[in-house]
Amino acid sequence: MIKPQTYFKISLLFTVTILFATASYSQIIIPIETAKNALVLSAVKGQDVQTVYFGQKLAASQEYAEINAAYKQTNDYTGLLNSVYTPSGSRNLVEPAISVTHADGNKSLDLVYVQHRAEKLNEDVSLTTIELKDPVYPFSVKLFYKSYYKEDVIEQWTEIKHTEKGSITLDKFASANLHLKAQNYYLRQYHGDWAKEMQAEESRITHGIKTLDSKLGTRANLFQPSVFMVSLNSPATENYGSVLYGAMEWSGNFRIDLELDYQNNLRIIAGINNYASPYRLAPNQVFTTPKFLYTFSDQGKGAASRKLQNWARNYQLLDGKGERLTLLNNWEATYFDFTEQKLAGLLKDTKALGVDLFLLDDGWFANKYPRNDDHAGLGDWQENKQKLPNGIGSLVKEADKNGVKFGIWIEPEMVNPKSELYEKHPDWVIKQPKRNEYYFRNQLVLDLSNPKVQDFVFGVVDDLFTKNPSLAYIKWDCNAVIYNAYSAHLKDQSAFYIEYVQGLYKVLEKIRAKYPKVPMMLCSGGGGRVDYAALKYFTEFWPSDNTDPMERIFMQWEYSYFYPAIATSNHVTDWGKQPIKFRTDVAMMGKLGFDIVVSKLPENELRFCQDAIKNYNDLKQVIWHGNQYRLANPTEGSVASMLYVGTDQTSAVSFNYLVNNRYDEGSKFPIRMQGLNETKKYKLTEINLYPGTNSTIDSSKVYSGEFLMKIGFNPNVKADRTSVVIKVEEAK
Repeated sequence: MIKPQTYFKISLLFTVTILFATASYSQIIIPIETAKNALVLSAVKGQDVQTVYFGQKLAASQEYAEINAAYKQTNDYTGLLNSVYTPSGSRNLVEPAISVTHADGNKSLDLVYVQHRAEKLNEDVSLTTIELKDPVYPFSVKLFYKSYYKEDVIEQWTEIKHTEKGSITLDKFASANLHLKAQNYYLRQYHGDWAKEMQAEESRITHGIKTLDSKLGTRANLFQPSVFMVSLNSPATENYGSVLYGAMEWSGNFRIDLELDYQNNLRIIAGINNYASPYRLAPNQVFTTPKFLYTFSDQGKGAASRKLQNWARNYQLLDGKGERLTLLNNWEATYFDFTEQKLAGLLKDTKALGVDLFLLDDGWFANKYPRNDDHAGLGDWQENKQKLPNGIGSLVKEADKNGVKFGIWIEPEMVNPKSELYEKHPDWVIKQPKRNEYYFRNQLVLDLSNPKVQDFVFGVVDDLFTKNPSLAYIKWDCNAVIYNAYSAHLKDQSAFYIEYVQGLYKVLEKIRAKYPKVPMMLCSGGGGRVDYAALKYFTEFWPSDNTDPMERIFMQWEYSYFYPAIATSNHVTDWGKQPIKFRTDVAMMGKLGFDIVVSKLPENELRFCQDAIKNYNDLKQVIWHGNQYRLANPTEGSVASMLYVGTDQTSAVSFNYLVNNRYDEGSKFPIRMQGLNETKKYKLTEINLYPGTNSTIDSSKVYSGEFLMKIGFNPNVKADRTSVVIKVEEAK
């Protein structure tokens, strides 16, 4: 046991040493600033780079150097608690961002400052690069901070390189290592399963480590999405409080460690999951980690989500500022049971409904083992001659005759054991050679670490477009996770999980190089693969196979914190007990589609859908590209309300729903709008009225923006008006 006086001497000696070192060398302050925020780092040549501050930007940047002195916390015995990229095996006593086994077997690592560079890529985007090296081993790390000024967003990643005499092993290799100071921290995280995506939980972060991770290989977000929020001091609300949003840009296994250390500071370490993945790195080879994305708001969750949505539309989502196609899908109308004649009828229904495109879903392929259910045929991507004797081309032509476009479903990463592909290329399949196969949805995953498999998967897409140049849409599905992880192609199995995802990206890069603008939906048995690395290649994603509109209100609410409405595919289906109006109104809060039997709709329901599509076409630019405001949280009351406001503040649309069917529930209080212009005058009109019904809202009245935002407007949601859509227009 250390005596108190001895402890004091050690502590004093340590403090004096640090002070002497700081005084001996000039401190370099590295501010990474956006419009409202700042990440401030501190460096001394040959010493550690540390995080000084993360939060609201200060007007006087010279005052960043004074921040550390304002805190009177417990001693940092390591000098590494606020390291920008914490190494293991030297002085560090907390969770590392990087762990290494050198070529000689030594596991120690120290990373000191060499130099940094800040460059402006354009008026909005800057890149700061910090170079670190180990003083003993020829080992270096580059930290990259890409900041988006107007959007208040930062992307962070690393490059790792060495020139040792042999290969080294990266045991952990995070993308980012954040350090936050606050009195308390509250984590909002998500969990889920098939048809239960984006289930939210919020809790206070306690001392120790909280880990969010996935080990599924594919569909990595199925049980644990890679997005989260951290509120500082107290739980942030929609419009108040300080909150950080974080998200991994990686479509495979991820790991996010949140460690509340003994100083009561929060360390966030995010990157690829090092589970079963010690990565061997050869001399002069560069290992680049995926990007970790984050934004910060001191005005609540709503401001943070609008920052992220704007960033996504401007920089990350494929064609984020462009158009989208409304569609009719055949899946819930036919499932696997269809013929060419039946599909021709659905193509006529597509035109009658008034949408842009017909999407042919699963079941159109394979002959030796025909795809009549999910047990066979996956991997054999030739048209089924019995169902489609004239091939896909005849359907594309039929679509052209009807004045609509044609799209198709594929799942090219997967294979059924009952398929010709499996018989011909068992070495292309991920499976342990000496163990029994274990299936997820009766299928296995193809080995995308293998270049031959990459060529095959690209060929599935390329052949479809080569044979059918006017094919207008792809729904890309991915239903299985990885069991019995093993690649017959790879010599080093520890690289498998990483090589698989990198192989997927190579395929998608190749597809986008040849077909840069074709719309593609990112589906993974629902929302199992929703992340911004994948969304570079896709125009939209499928949030969930659960299309019950009541469930979707809650799911779409949570997704909207991180993703813009233009990226969210919402279909009107027969799931749930709600009337067609309720189902359609909910689906309009994003990219609209239908998955119903149009020919069986009663006349009034068909008329309603046709009119709703016209309303949607009139308002979709506001929904897709406007600012989104969550007005009434479905988890906190009987009414849900979502508002989209055009960027010029001349138009908006409000969606309001009854989410509690108990007696006499409804919108008893006005709902305050946001994002309007206080000085403008607005008129409010209820749209999407079911034929034969009248609105209770007086559309002749005019309100000031100030009134609508400070007092609010009551949409009169109640038991006989469970869904109310209000168009807001500037009164001229």
